[in-house]
Amino acid sequence: MRTPLLAANWKMYKTVAEAEAFVLALLDLAEGVEVGGVEVVIAPPFTALSAVAAGVVDTGIGVAGQDLHAEAEGAFTGAISAGMLVEAGATHVIIGHSERRRLFGDTDDAVNRKTKAALAAGLIPIVCVGETLEERDGGEMPAVLTRQLRGGLDGLSAEQVGGLVVAYEPVWAIGTGRTASTAQAGEAHAHIRSTLGDAFGADAADSCRILYGGSVKPGNVRELVAEADVDGALVGGASLDPESFHQIVAGGRGAGL
Repeated sequence: MRTPLLAANWKMYKTVAEAEAFVLALLDLAEGVEVGGVEVVIAPPFTALSAVAAGVVDTGIGVAGQDLHAEAEGAFTGAISAGMLVEAGATHVIIGHSERRRLFGDTDDAVNRKTKAALAAGLIPIVCVGETLEERDGGEMPAVLTRQLRGGLDGLSAEQVGGLVVAYEPVWAIGTGRTASTAQAGEAHAHIRSTLGDAFGADAADSCRILYGGSVKPGNVRELVAEADVDGALVGGASLDPESFHQIVAGGRGAGL
């Protein structure tokens, strides 16, 4: 059985003090949100990684970096290495988010190199894939997801793929208030799992967790994660408020996660 995962991606929000306050509030609301077979990960900005990691010690909650550089060190101003994330307390790292692809030029090859660097450092990659509105309207969703998966995971072993996380984020549903229907989400997730199976084998595909990320809210998470191939959610804006995120975790668990 795949352990479901609810991940909070804070993007460029929250100071260290705000992050610490969030963690305290969430723990007070949830009294151990990891209980019940649901895994929780928080991805704060780099400046708050250590503070969040310290705040969730012994709770079972994971901490993710929002990106990393593929190299271990070097003259890369503003970049963060996998080793730096680990030292700060990270257990996971988001790779290839649509905003990184669209705004910062991350390619499938860059995603591949970053994923390998994360795995080498012992981090669990959360590898993001997803199509734009134009690509979906053009019937290109399957081809786009296949290309991103094959490019981003090229050269990995079946065991490595089985242990990482893939996040499907329809670009047209991120920060727009639009959400993929359950049928759309189910179709995309099923295609992702089928593609993983074709490339890495059935065992890897069955083990790999696939999250939905696209305007997830307390009001829609239960229906979304009820889909057979949806193993949780990568939550953006709705994860910035501890009450909202707690409701999403509770909704996911209530849906049978």
